[in-house]
Amino acid sequence: MGVMKRLTAIVQAKANKALDRAEDPRDTLDLSYEKQLEQLQQVRRGVADVATARKRLELQAQQLQSAAAKLQDQARQAISQNREDLAREALTRRAGIATQLDQLKAQHDQLVQQEERLVATTQQLEARVAAFRTQKETLKASYTAAQAQTKIGEAVSGISESMSDTGLAMQRAQDKIDQMQARAGAVDELLASGALTDLSGSSDPLQAELDRTSRQGQVDLELEQLKGQLAPPQSGAALSAGQKPGTGSESTGVNAEAAPDEMGTEPEPTPMPANAEEDEDEEQPAGSGDLFSLDDGAQP
Repeated sequence: MGVMKRLTAIVQAKANKALDRAEDPRDTLDLSYEKQLEQLQQVRRGVADVATARKRLELQAQQLQSAAAKLQDQARQAISQNREDLAREALTRRAGIATQLDQLKAQHDQLVQQEERLVATTQQLEARVAAFRTQKETLKASYTAAQAQTKIGEAVSGISESMSDTGLAMQRAQDKIDQMQARAGAVDELLASGALTDLSGSSDPLQAELDRTSRQGQVDLELEQLKGQLAPPQSGAALSAGQKPGTGSESTGVNAEAAPDEMGTEPEPTPMPANAEEDEDEEQPAGSGDLFSLDDGAQP
């Protein structure tokens, strides 16, 4: 029995807490107002029923009075015709109607008093309902204002459920951003150290080294060509006289090994060495042909 009582008490406590959380005072006030309106309507229907009964008694009394008046006339008519027996009968019936009228009057007086009490009760109830309605609306407005103020305070302080969810979502997003940034930095460090292979580039390390060397040689070649273009003015005077300068800058940007004329060999059609031509065909981009065309124009 003790266990059952404890279980009953626990269930009741849980149910009360659930009801407290689910209960809205505004709904409770509206429900109370509706019940009072129903009671007021019932009282009004009672007043209408009593008034109807009173009216029926009044109509019945009018009918009895008409019948009594008719019997009175019949008694007079019987007396005028020397029919005393008929006159007595008419007066006897009229006396019975008078008794009924007395009874109806007593009932009518009771109904009138009951109707008056119901009317007074209805007026009092109407005043109470009107006052309760005003108080209800005031309490509802106060509760709504307090609820709004509470929600605003919770939102400002960040303890509301929605704001807590928003804060947790922002924290999770920041954690993911930090994790992705850390991963990206780690991958960059591994690629720079060579621990990871860049799959977007060439998979052959030998070919990659050859390409790097070829690019470096092309850069050196273009650098020498730029130096030849920016040579002193006297080199231009020697070229105009049809003489080749003895320095290594007469080929305008070509390496020192690319001067076969001074060694007694037959000059090539172009001042560029064979390996430079191969590099040009294999590695030189399309926009570098303008530099070599300037070298061809510098030959006598």
